[in-house]
Amino acid sequence: MAGGTITRCVSRNLLSASGAKAVRIRWTNQYKRTTLRKSTNVLTAGGASFLLGLPALSCLAYAAYRRVQSSTVVLALEKEELLEQADYLYGCAETEKLYQLLLQYKDGEDAEFLWRLARASRDLSLQPDTEADRKKQLVFEALEYAKKALEKDEKCFAAHKWYAICLSDSGDYLGVKVKIGNSYIIRDHLERAIKLNPKDATSIHILGYWCFAFAELPWYQRKVAAVIFSSPPTSTYEEALDFFLKAEEVDPNFYSKNLLMLGKTYMAMKDNQKALLWLTKAKEYPAHTHEDKEVHKEAVDLLKKLG
Repeated sequence: MAGGTITRCVSRNLLSASGAKAVRIRWTNQYKRTTLRKSTNVLTAGGASFLLGLPALSCLAYAAYRRVQSSTVVLALEKEELLEQADYLYGCAETEKLYQLLLQYKDGEDAEFLWRLARASRDLSLQPDTEADRKKQLVFEALEYAKKALEKDEKCFAAHKWYAICLSDSGDYLGVKVKIGNSYIIRDHLERAIKLNPKDATSIHILGYWCFAFAELPWYQRKVAAVIFSSPPTSTYEEALDFFLKAEEVDPNFYSKNLLMLGKTYMAMKDNQKALLWLTKAKEYPAHTHEDKEVHKEAVDLLKKLG
């Protein structure tokens, strides 16, 4: 069902080469704010911006402030450094190291650590050498961490995004009825993530993928869904297209899969000229990851069909 297909559109390596470089810059110079181009691991905000304001204080005021608020400053520094390290490991695709780093904060109260731990757990579950039992354990572990992140901070857009993704993953183990029912919840949390951060291209892309998956649902699967639910989830290619285009507007050329999905959506809408344009872009996208290579291959095959 569509809930399961959504999970396969999100890659650990959404972070581009330039994005990874930006993370490394931040890691080596923690007092400079370097903007990450990729949205999948943005959100290291708060602590650093707070610390940047400190040099503006006079020497006496700063000394007094440190005496009164020293523990707060230390905690802010520790949190910032840990998040910097976590984002660095994520950018370097050091999944196991990242997981072990964040695991020690699984019982903590900070949503910033918890949603990253959910993401790392999910990434481990997707490793090709992960055994089936371990994969299932990690899938539900990731869901619990994402749920806890939401409980700690319901205004954290990344918590909503990763809860939606992890909930979709869990559907593979819970049956068709639960999977379809979860689709409503998945969409709701994606919409909330986008509302909280309209500039997060990946959330917008995933919502577009959700729409595409239900738009292309065969008639017989629609009938099965209608038996289970009086009003099963529905969408259109036009709606999917709007989200894919919006994601591209927010962050141009950010993800090879978004280019591919634009081409596939235009093909489904019988607009071969625009399909040709976007599929060509997908084919020519630099293949930095395994997923990029798969996108390239599919784009080439679809271009052959277009002639």
